[in-house]
Amino acid sequence: MAEISPKLLIPESFQVSRDDITGQLSLIWELIKAPLIVPLLKLGVYICLAMSLMLFMERLYMGVVIILVKLFWKKPEKRYKFEPIQDDEELGNSNFPVVLVQIPMYNEKEVYKVSIGAACGLSWPSDRLVIQVLDDSTDPVIKQMVEQECQRWASKGINVVYQIRETRGGYKAGALKEGLKRSYVKHCEYVAIIDADFRPEPDFLRRSIPFLVNNPDIALVQGRWRFVNSDECLLTRMQEMSLDYHFTVEQEVGSATHAFFGFNGTAGIWRIAAINEAGGWKDRTTVEDMDLAVRASLRGWKFVYLGDLQVKSELPSTFKAFRFQQHRWSCGPANLFRKMVWEIVANNKVKFWKKVYVIYSFFFVRKIIAHMVTFCFYCVVLPLTILIPEVKVPLWGAVYIPSIITILNSVGTPRSIHLLFYWILFENVMSLHRTKATIIGLLGAGRANEWVVTEKLGDTLKKQEAAKKANVKAPRKLGFRFKFSERLNTLELGFAAFLFLCGCYDYVHGKNYYFVYLFLQTVSFFITGIGYVGTII
Repeated sequence: MAEISPKLLIPESFQVSRDDITGQLSLIWELIKAPLIVPLLKLGVYICLAMSLMLFMERLYMGVVIILVKLFWKKPEKRYKFEPIQDDEELGNSNFPVVLVQIPMYNEKEVYKVSIGAACGLSWPSDRLVIQVLDDSTDPVIKQMVEQECQRWASKGINVVYQIRETRGGYKAGALKEGLKRSYVKHCEYVAIIDADFRPEPDFLRRSIPFLVNNPDIALVQGRWRFVNSDECLLTRMQEMSLDYHFTVEQEVGSATHAFFGFNGTAGIWRIAAINEAGGWKDRTTVEDMDLAVRASLRGWKFVYLGDLQVKSELPSTFKAFRFQQHRWSCGPANLFRKMVWEIVANNKVKFWKKVYVIYSFFFVRKIIAHMVTFCFYCVVLPLTILIPEVKVPLWGAVYIPSIITILNSVGTPRSIHLLFYWILFENVMSLHRTKATIIGLLGAGRANEWVVTEKLGDTLKKQEAAKKANVKAPRKLGFRFKFSERLNTLELGFAAFLFLCGCYDYVHGKNYYFVYLFLQTVSFFITGIGYVGTII
């Protein structure tokens, strides 16, 4: 059989040399660049500049208000009626309201003793305190350990109840809702919610409950988180910088100006009547805490944030755990905004400016714009303008505005000011995941309702270090160890390659020295892409 020539299988129009293909691609690019690519990129620049200005104005407003609050506003004890509850020999403990403490947990092997022990150590009359451990654990060994811990405290005279469910329906919201249905809860007036890794001080209730007792229009008293492992690794230091701004500025300003902020899901005390009036716990999003707070606020309830009421907690120190947490924290608010925006607009029980604050400032700018502009502008649009020099980004938008925003963000953690530049690079990397999660939440698609419990290490690292010093082989009992291939994050590696290409192009052809930023950002994406971020166990 005669040998078939490859030319017979390829149409003549496609039988071109590599140079011809390159030339044709260049021609096509030139044909579409001017009428299509350049206008689209210019539009992207204008949108990003507009979002940057919105975020800048929001941060500037928050900065001015927090200064006024610190200098001129009265402290919560002066703004509201506050009278400490005193022990009375004649009345006994009857002047203390009955308080329920709920501790939701799920396979919290490393930290379950922390929260149970802290709750049982609260300075409150034992006959006026009910501690409810809501255990949704699926591991029978862990369930047994938690139950035994509850029994140990119960034997000491503490009113602690171990509660389980047949299914995990509704996740944390479902557990909290189910806990409030119990018959022994009916005589409780207030409920304190403490996550498994949180450890309130003994005076936690004595410093917070008086606000609720003496002010019938207050629904929530929120304490501030303090992190016991913030110095564990660079990842935890970065988280501390982000969260400290949230507590020091955002929640303080919301509490002082509108008596509203998002409940943080833990380290807070609710008036049970307010929870019921707002419709109870709902599991329609992964931010059941924010959902309840918004609904209660729309019914006229007020919230108080106490910055000096500090509760110790643990930050996720593995990148995998942190990434899942950030997905939930970014996707949930966007999903909730999609579901509640018209309900907020139509509400007649709160003032117009409070509705503007909730819709524009609380949701739109902080929960949506802040994530999107960071990623879209500094990781996509700005690098693309280097490849397409016909599109210019003004210096004020590329340098000055983001610099001021960054400085304003850093006020929460002065001790980490020297890490500010690396924090910027890391936040840009995380904006990739936050933007993706925000879009999923706005569309209500895919992983919109995905709930992955944040893994905590507790004292695991300390135990391993102590075992090394004692030359004892530490038990390999954790599920955190994984292969290098499982640690790879392809999205981050892909953007590292893209930014490196843009950096090289700018180094050769550019005039604005953007390549310095691009190469540093490339390194950040690459390090994250190979998984060498946080604690490696």
